[in-house]
Amino acid sequence: MVHTLNSRCEDSLLHNFIDQSWPPKPTYSVDDIPDLTGRVVIVTGGNTGIGKETAKALLLHNARVYIAARSQVKAEQAIEHLFALTGKKALFLQLDLADLASVKAAVEEFNRRESELHILFNNAGVMLPPIDDLTAQGYDLQFGTNVLGHFYLTKLLLPLLLHTVQLSLAAGLPKGTVRIINTSSDSHLFVKNIEYKTLDLAASNVTRKERKKLGGQGLYEQSKLGNVLLATELASRYGDQGIVTTSLNPGHLKSDLQRNMPKVVLALVGSVILHPLPLGALTQLWAGTSPEGAEFNGKYLIPWARIGRASRHVTPAMAAELWEWMEAQVVGY
Repeated sequence: MVHTLNSRCEDSLLHNFIDQSWPPKPTYSVDDIPDLTGRVVIVTGGNTGIGKETAKALLLHNARVYIAARSQVKAEQAIEHLFALTGKKALFLQLDLADLASVKAAVEEFNRRESELHILFNNAGVMLPPIDDLTAQGYDLQFGTNVLGHFYLTKLLLPLLLHTVQLSLAAGLPKGTVRIINTSSDSHLFVKNIEYKTLDLAASNVTRKERKKLGGQGLYEQSKLGNVLLATELASRYGDQGIVTTSLNPGHLKSDLQRNMPKVVLALVGSVILHPLPLGALTQLWAGTSPEGAEFNGKYLIPWARIGRASRHVTPAMAAELWEWMEAQVVGY
C-alpha cells in the first residue's frame, strides 16, 4: 500500500513537472492586457529577463512602472531601452534585496514619491551563486534575496497596498485590483521543507559541509518553495482585505538567471527545455493585470497563463511557520 501511494506521488510529481516544462501553446497574450492608465506598479528585477519583459508590456498599456534594481547603471540602461521600444519612461527605484537596510530605504523612497501601489511583482531572483555567497546580514544569498528580501519589501509596502485597496474601491475600480505576484519556479516541487539552519549562518553555526550537502540547487529549490509559502500566507492574511496574492512558475526560459550554471549543463538543458524569454512574462502578466486574476487569490499559476497545482508539501502550517521566522529576522531593521 505504501509503495502504491509513493508511486502515485512520484507519478503526480513527474506529470506536474512535464506539464510545466513543455506547456501547450499559450491562449493568452500581452495584447489581452487592459488599459492600465493610473495604475502604479513595482517590478523587482525589472531591468533584465522576464522582469524587463513584464515592464515592457506594462508600459505599453500605460502603467506607471518602477523598475526596482540594485544597479542604477543597469536599470537606467534598461529604462532607456524600454523607452526606445515603447515610447514610455519607466522609473528607477534603488533596491538591493540582499540587504534589509536597502529594502527599507527603497520603501521609504517609494512612499515619498507615490501615494498608491496597485501591483507588486516580486520578480527578482538569483540562481546558483557560489555557495559561500551571503546577504549583507549573513543569510544564504538565494533565500535572502529571493524570499526574505521580498518578504520585507512586501511587509513594508502593505500599508500602502491596503490604502490603495480603499482608494481603488472609492474610485469605482473592480475588487481585486490590488495584487502581489510572487515569481517562483517548478523547482519548488523537488523539496519537502525549509532547512532553517542553512539560512542564517550567524545564528545556526551551520558548517560549509552541511550547506554543501544540500548544494546550490537544493538551496535554490527551497528558496522557490519559500516564494510559494510567502504567497500562501499573504493570501491567507490579506485576501479578505482586498489584496489578491498569487505565486507562479514562469517557465523554463533562456535568461540571465542561468548565468552561474555550468556551461555544459546550460548547453544541454537549453537545447531541450528552455523557451524564448518573452513567453516567461505571460503568466505573471495574466496574474497581475487580467480581470479574471481578481479571483486568483492563493492560486499557483503555471506556463503559459494557466492555473496549476503547487507542491503537495505546501501547507498553511508551513507557510505560517516561515512567516513567523521571517518576522523575527527583520526585527530591528
